[in-house]
Amino acid sequence: MAKNDAELFILKDAVDNAGEAFITIDKDSTVLFFNKAAESVFGYSQKEVLGKPLANILGPACREGHEHAVRRYIQTGQGKLIGHTTEFLAMRKGGETFPAAISFSVARVNDALYFTGIVRDLSEQQNLQNKLINAERLAALGQTVAEITHEIKNPLTIIGGFARRLAKNEQNAQNAEKLNIIVSEVDRLENLLKGLKTYYTPQILNLKRFDLCRIIDEVHALVSDECRSKKIDLEIKLHDTCILIEGDEEKLKQVLINVVKNSIEASGDGGKLSIETRYVENTAEIAVRDSGPGIPEAMKKKIFEPFFTTKQQGTGLGLAVSKRIVEGHAGSSFTIESEEGRGTVVKIALTRY
Repeated sequence: MAKNDAELFILKDAVDNAGEAFITIDKDSTVLFFNKAAESVFGYSQKEVLGKPLANILGPACREGHEHAVRRYIQTGQGKLIGHTTEFLAMRKGGETFPAAISFSVARVNDALYFTGIVRDLSEQQNLQNKLINAERLAALGQTVAEITHEIKNPLTIIGGFARRLAKNEQNAQNAEKLNIIVSEVDRLENLLKGLKTYYTPQILNLKRFDLCRIIDEVHALVSDECRSKKIDLEIKLHDTCILIEGDEEKLKQVLINVVKNSIEASGDGGKLSIETRYVENTAEIAVRDSGPGIPEAMKKKIFEPFFTTKQQGTGLGLAVSKRIVEGHAGSSFTIESEEGRGTVVKIALTRY
């Protein structure tokens, strides 16, 4: 192999395996080069793209601007984007748009023009930026919520204490009933304040290795009497071996209690409820299944929204807090599958140790 051929081969191989997407077109916008990263970023194979117009893979928003820029360069030899990087909204094969950055270069070989664009997918960078912004907002909001709840909780505790004492000694049944209503509402507001503080305060997880089956056994012991009194058929299906994960044991236990309590309420008297563990690839999954009425389609998109509830005494923070706790553990997820009239399954997937 001649020296020039060897250098050309090395250069082509380096570009073909580069981390950024390289796309080369001629003056007619026909695609001549489309590297592996371009396949990954845009979702098209080289076979689908090479020799075809670049317009085939451009979104409508970019197509006209691209064609105008190429014509302008051919006519004037000038291009605003040549040698510069600009951000734009690109489109994948399936129609999904994503943020990207592109820089252009132009080469003239034997009086023929070739344009090369280097595209970098900014999706992950933007996601990280959004997470950072959200974390900063949440921290500021958490501080405000903590101050407000502190100011409200103290007088609320005093009101509740006096109401309980008065209700205990009240001889008039009607007055006692009104005082008990005050006590009940104070309890509800205290639970709401507790939920607000939990939801809006940045999480500090106490991570340690533990057996997931242990907290299931503990939750089972906590709810078994209630299930018996409501004649709910409770079935526990644990994996044959212990399931070791690294997480905040107390917080995850509270999540499971909340989920199981919801399922007991949904199942109603004489219903069925199961708690099952299994391995799914590199995760340990807990599935809590109930025989309740299921979730109407119109409500599915709202179930994780703070303060959304269908319960008369609910705060609407239970599922939102549970999802946030679980997904605060790296690689974990909290999902709900439900069909109206066919019950609900809550799945908690946690990364195995």
